[in-house]
Amino acid sequence: MTTSPVDALTYFRTKLRHETDPSDVYAAQRAGEHFVLVDVRNQEAWDQGHARGALHMPHREIAARAPREIPADTPVVVYCWSPGCNGGARGAVEFAQLGYSVREMIGGYEYWAREGMPVDAASGPLPRVFDPLVMQVRSGA
Repeated sequence: MTTSPVDALTYFRTKLRHETDPSDVYAAQRAGEHFVLVDVRNQEAWDQGHARGALHMPHREIAARAPREIPADTPVVVYCWSPGCNGGARGAVEFAQLGYSVREMIGGYEYWAREGMPVDAASGPLPRVFDPLVMQVRSGA
């Protein structure tokens, strides 16, 4: 099975324009870049845990809420539960239909948390956990 190098280059360049990952989003937050991180999951999921600094806006509410809450020229990054969830893509469609520049954070909340990024819950901050199955974890030596 082969693909044309030109087709592959077009595909992967396009993919990278529309996706980002938790480590890049966290780095952008820390650098003070201008964007809004949006969690598109339901209230129960949000309360259980969410990326620190995220705005909660379930994908079914985006059309009604986004124009009131997020300036139209603000870049948006959306996420859902995990790679097995398409809620992030649904949210991205909603934002794109409203004219926002939008990217999906691949890996979603699952990989944000597994990579040890700061997580909050309805009860407050959760402990940071670094999962060696998804990232290199250095010893404290």
